[in-house]
Amino acid sequence: MSATTTGAAIVAGVCGQPIRHSMSPAIHNAWIAAAGLDAAYVPFAPGEENFEAFVEGLRGGAIRGLNVTIPFKEQALACANNCSDLARVAGAANLLIFEADGTIRADNTDGPGLIQAIAAQAPGFDLALSPVVIIGAGGAARGAAAALALAGAPRISIVNRTVARAEAIVRSIGGVVEAVSDGELDALLGQAGLVINATSLGLGGGPGPAARLELTPKNAVVVDMVYKPLHTEFLRRAEAAGRRTVDGLEMLLRQAIPSFEAFFGVKPPISVDVRALALARLGEAAR
Repeated sequence: MSATTTGAAIVAGVCGQPIRHSMSPAIHNAWIAAAGLDAAYVPFAPGEENFEAFVEGLRGGAIRGLNVTIPFKEQALACANNCSDLARVAGAANLLIFEADGTIRADNTDGPGLIQAIAAQAPGFDLALSPVVIIGAGGAARGAAAALALAGAPRISIVNRTVARAEAIVRSIGGVVEAVSDGELDALLGQAGLVINATSLGLGGGPGPAARLELTPKNAVVVDMVYKPLHTEFLRRAEAAGRRTVDGLEMLLRQAIPSFEAFFGVKPPISVDVRALALARLGEAAR
């Protein structure tokens, strides 16, 4: 939040349930302060049954926009009047923009953020040659699968205990995406070039998905979308198996950039080391 916030401030925020763990307010408000904007970025935590009513109440531009996180990404898309191609294909949105005429525009920056995070932390990784395994079938999985499919992944297997949830993603995206039960996970891991935890398992330090990451090819890359803690149990197991890893914080930072531009109309100031800021707040060592 800017030290010079006035009644004319541009307001944006992040919406989820729970939301207290979110690093987004610290990131966006650091950018706001560095850019000297008359603006603020705040967290919102509506009840799960009240999300649509909450969004409807924001029509008309009372606030400029919202980032949307678990568990509201699919509902967010349903609230929008129009959306980007990526949000439409994914069937989920993590970004809502409220226009002055009362319309809501939806986008999905999760997938591009994921791809950019992989490029940053696993340089040289060739997505076009790498079958993908995504564990989980929520809104985060949808965004990832859509972007990876558009980027040329040869096969994307959505693994979920409730196969019907994974099948819904297949119907939305189609093409190289398949729905698989968690009983088939071991066989998929043996050929996977990229493994992604798109669930909230591991958040707060708990056990991550029970995937035998040592079965993956030695050149496989393992991603965890959870970033609190930064070094999740899932990533620690991948590192113990000698696999390259990509953390959820890098994905969060990458997807935040286009959101900031959409909210405030300027690029984030490069003078702010938001990763260092986030690591300090997480109590983690720099990577």
